[in-house]
Amino acid sequence: MFVDIIFSIVIGGMVGIVGHVRKHGKIIMPRKTKRFIYLGFLEELLLGAVAALILTVYTAPNSLVENILFSVIAGIGGDSVLTIIKLLNQTEKNNE
Repeated sequence: MFVDIIFSIVIGGMVGIVGHVRKHGKIIMPRKTKRFIYLGFLEELLLGAVAALILTVYTAPNSLVENILFSVIAGIGGDSVLTIIKLLNQTEKNNE
């Protein structure tokens, strides 16, 4: 089970990075501004890894193929969550 968890974190993080590159066209490095710290590609990496970890622990895949499939799905889902949050923030700013 421990190997499955580590494997799912790595796969989910990689899918998160691929989603970041797909969205921005390049890897954006973390940086600190006066108001906040922008995580850059680490934001998608961490979200994809955590989503894959949660899905793997919850479902307990029986084979390596299931583990890869669940990790990829979770990584894509993490990217979707970030997109929805950004859309909600934009519509909230437009309504004000």
